[in-house]
Amino acid sequence: MGNKTILVTGGSGFLGSFLCEKLLERGNEVICVDNFYTGAKRNITHLMGNPHFELIRHDVTFPLYVEVDEIYNLACPASPIHYQRDPVQTVKTCVHGAINMLGLAKRIRAGILQASTSEVYGDPMVHPQVESYWGNVNPIGVRSCYDEGKRCAETLFSCYRMQCALPVKIVRIFNTYGPRMHPNDGRVVSNFILQALQNRDITIYGDGSQTRSFCYRDDLIDAMIRMMDTPDEVTGPVNLGNPGEFTILQLAELVIELTGSRSGIIRQELPADDPKQRRPDISMARELLKWEPATPLREGLARTIEYFDRLLKEDPEFCQ
Repeated sequence: MGNKTILVTGGSGFLGSFLCEKLLERGNEVICVDNFYTGAKRNITHLMGNPHFELIRHDVTFPLYVEVDEIYNLACPASPIHYQRDPVQTVKTCVHGAINMLGLAKRIRAGILQASTSEVYGDPMVHPQVESYWGNVNPIGVRSCYDEGKRCAETLFSCYRMQCALPVKIVRIFNTYGPRMHPNDGRVVSNFILQALQNRDITIYGDGSQTRSFCYRDDLIDAMIRMMDTPDEVTGPVNLGNPGEFTILQLAELVIELTGSRSGIIRQELPADDPKQRRPDISMARELLKWEPATPLREGLARTIEYFDRLLKEDPEFCQ
């Protein structure tokens, strides 16, 4: 519903910027908060002239004082190449950021949604992953700053709900892709597309048999808004993602086909703690949100390829 003032942390990022757009389209006032560690101003430039949109440059590890009706907490680098660059700051963003946003929500009695992650499941021993599964996470590995940071954030949200009766929502986001992905985020979709468009060899880690599920950006944002609109007693966590499962090799071959690329495929060693399989069970999302993803992988990839093709022509330095 419209006519609300909504805060989106991480609002200039891949998902945050599109969320800001959709909330504005619904007739809301939107305050975008970002420190631009991984977010890009280019993602929100087209919103700057909108009188219902406001940008605040701010790091959520410090308190923020605004008056809003709802808070979407998306602030945190979400790709290994970014969150491993400064692991201490990643943990601070997850934990201090959650504390600060929950403190704000408590003070103004605002609904608040936490963008958690499928990484809380680690390298899962249950497949597909259901929300009741507690995960298999290495607490001292190279990915733990993000994995355990997000797990702690979920704990904080749950504690505020139990102790302060705060209306919180938790969604666990699985692999999501689409236009505005950062070209240097090291994620498999953006990597493959950029390599294919430039006819460079596509790099696969391991033998390519590891699986992922890919949810298109528009479907994911629709689900997040639906989650925020649920009654207060619906807390989650709720898995959000596409249950279609593909091997990394299948993805590489599809990208080569859709781009008409001359790229070959080369293999490198699998990174530490890289999950072997990842697929969400979205039964809860179907039941509570009346939602499931509508965009086939081939269609979503075609739109994403078009975006990166244009980006390479308009701003090749940004893609280096």
